[in-house]
Amino acid sequence: MNADRRLRIVYFGTPTFAVPALERLLDSRHAIVSVVTQPDRPRGRGQHVHEGPVKALAAARGVSVLQPEKIKDGLFQDALRVRAPDLGVVAAYGRILPDELLALPPLGFINIHASILPAYRGASPIQHAVMNGDPETGVSIMQVVRELDAGPVFATARRAVAPDETSVDVERDLARIGADLVIDVVDGISRGDAVARPQDDARVTYAGKLTKADGLLDWNQPARTLHNRIRGLHPWPHAHSFLAGHRYVILRSEVLDTGGAGLKTGPSRSGVVLEAHGGDLIVAAGDETALRVLEIQPEGKRPMTARDFLAGHRARPGDRFGDR
Repeated sequence: MNADRRLRIVYFGTPTFAVPALERLLDSRHAIVSVVTQPDRPRGRGQHVHEGPVKALAAARGVSVLQPEKIKDGLFQDALRVRAPDLGVVAAYGRILPDELLALPPLGFINIHASILPAYRGASPIQHAVMNGDPETGVSIMQVVRELDAGPVFATARRAVAPDETSVDVERDLARIGADLVIDVVDGISRGDAVARPQDDARVTYAGKLTKADGLLDWNQPARTLHNRIRGLHPWPHAHSFLAGHRYVILRSEVLDTGGAGLKTGPSRSGVVLEAHGGDLIVAAGDETALRVLEIQPEGKRPMTARDFLAGHRARPGDRFGDR
């Protein structure tokens, strides 16, 4: 293949994570012949219909946008075919691509996946890495195959995860890293010297799609586990718990060193409010640990610091957070 070949690329992506890679590809020597993104959906409290971030960028740059309700639709696939793409690039599009679509570009499809494959195949790799307290994660550029996230990998890049970072922090950085990495891979494919290596199936783990039910905190777990869950589930579906029948979203926390704090913890105390004054909202967790709640949001209200919350809401030592 000619080293100067300019590839015709169709780009599949929808959320903010997919924006930096599209920007880099638009600014490259390659041609984005079309952007495929999810149909506009109602969003927010008012359920107003808004275009997604990828569509907004494509429209601003004058790129053709396709938003099929069904990607197996023949008219949609015909529309792609007439654009004659050499390669497809996917970043958080949100749907599994059928075989007939994968076969459309002669060079196939590559995907920007936010993990070090074969770890965390699936829909929510960043959230699961943070929830599990992993000290690092990263991005993989892989060939798309029929099996979920199982294709051979062209390139990976790693990134450390700080103990208090949220999924938002990590995703923002991985989007940028993935954008840099995918340009290198696309250039390698255009030159004909890109090499993809098979994944080690013995090391596969999965990160399934999250639901609102995943946000419910189990106060029998150690404080570190709860803290990781709180930061991993930010910004969605958010960690939550109930106090006196009311639902509260826990937005930020820190693990408290109970060694010299004089706090009474233990197996029967999990979920019990230990301190609730000034800016201190401290809750007993499992394994004789405790969690300090830094930011909390009553259902239907704005987020607030623990100090603001305690100034206007009932929470006293001895009250218990739980599932209801």
